[in-house]
Amino acid sequence: MQLRLIAPLVAAVMLSGCGVMNWLTPYKLDIPQGNEVTADLVGQLKPGMTRAQVRFLLGTPLLTDPFHANRWDYVYSDARGGTLETKKTFAVFFDGDSLTRWEGETLPEAVRAKDGKMLDTRPDADNKNLQSAVEPGSAGGPTQEVKPLLKD
Repeated sequence: MQLRLIAPLVAAVMLSGCGVMNWLTPYKLDIPQGNEVTADLVGQLKPGMTRAQVRFLLGTPLLTDPFHANRWDYVYSDARGGTLETKKTFAVFFDGDSLTRWEGETLPEAVRAKDGKMLDTRPDADNKNLQSAVEPGSAGGPTQEVKPLLKD
């Protein structure tokens, strides 16, 4: 008789434990991939630049199509927690060895700290580990000096 009462109780407790596992998920990495083509880099592009100059400025293209040798594609994607947050594509076009035009989306201008380190410009970025302030009037920087976030 007691076994008939205890068996369903034990089964209910064991099955309720299965619901606990739904909130336990493995950690998913933040994975930025590709070329970070920023607005300040694109501002330095000029028609007539050679392929070597463009490669030096923007980096090696992610895609070079053998059927369209005069086009280089730069692709950037950022996945956070397993979901795609950002995807930007940028293409440059050549006529022979000379840059003719470019099109696509870019990332915001890069912001540099006084010590030359790049600051993360995403809204949810955590730049608290940087000891120095942003230079006043720098590209994308504030017009007033920002005090250091951490005290020595």
